[in-house]
Amino acid sequence: MIVTVTLNPALDLTYEIDALVPHGTHRVTTVAERPGGKGLNVATVLHALGEPVLATGLLGGPTGERVAGLLTGEGVPAAFVTIAGETRRTVAVADHDDATGFWEPGPRVTPGEWAAFTGHFGALLGRASVVALSGSLPPGVPIDGYATLIRLAAAAGVPTVLDTSGEALRHGLAAGPDLAKPNAAELAALLEAPRPVLAAGRPAPSGPELADATVALDHGARAVVVSRGPLGLLVLTEQGAWSGVPPERLAGNPTGAGDACVAALSRGLRDRTPWPQLLADAIALSAAAVAAPHAGRIDQDTYRRLRPAVRVSAA
Repeated sequence: MIVTVTLNPALDLTYEIDALVPHGTHRVTTVAERPGGKGLNVATVLHALGEPVLATGLLGGPTGERVAGLLTGEGVPAAFVTIAGETRRTVAVADHDDATGFWEPGPRVTPGEWAAFTGHFGALLGRASVVALSGSLPPGVPIDGYATLIRLAAAAGVPTVLDTSGEALRHGLAAGPDLAKPNAAELAALLEAPRPVLAAGRPAPSGPELADATVALDHGARAVVVSRGPLGLLVLTEQGAWSGVPPERLAGNPTGAGDACVAALSRGLRDRTPWPQLLADAIALSAAAVAAPHAGRIDQDTYRRLRPAVRVSAA
């Protein structure tokens, strides 16, 4: 079973419009309401693929109850810790070419609530094959919160996938996740410090993103996958580096593409899929998320059509 952790979930609202015009008034053609937050997107994609998954994290207030109800309605197994604060909302405004997001900060978590969650998380590890840790940290959760969970999982022998940014990513990397998946901008922002000398036997970087991934590897991650939007994915491990691009450019909503990528990576980590095949699968599933109308969804026909066409080569 893959356990997805969403410490700052949301009630996710998507407004579809014809075209986004800054400072303009827009008529919304479609409104969609769904459980949101990066980890919940990972969980719903895995559930759609027929994979055993359990969503956990922190939920509070009537908005949290609504998120839990929507998950139940979609058939996604979940086991959340209840907090006093109100779960946040997020709004994505999507036109035919891209999406613009507005994310609320999330409720404040008390030390007691965080302690309750770490105990709850530890109890779930006995049933977990992989843990995916995704998204931002709400106020009150220690900045090394993900690092704490990664170390608990490692002590239980459970592999981890980390998808976050900023200081949460920096601290999380130091805990040694099995795989980190920043996007290119998140990685560049994190690694503004001078790059260290490569360890002996480490693949030499051939471009800025590969060089940044090398630094993330030196920070503690065992593998780093860098998402580059329409330019595809790059992975760096101790054994080598590979890259791949989608076979075609797809228009749509890219909001959940990174979360679909994490779903594919988590499944591949569980199955010990070789990196070239795993990267190709993650690229196809990410593209299938772009082709779907909302984050946390995939277009199954697009996935099946693109998967055999993705080509991955040594970087």
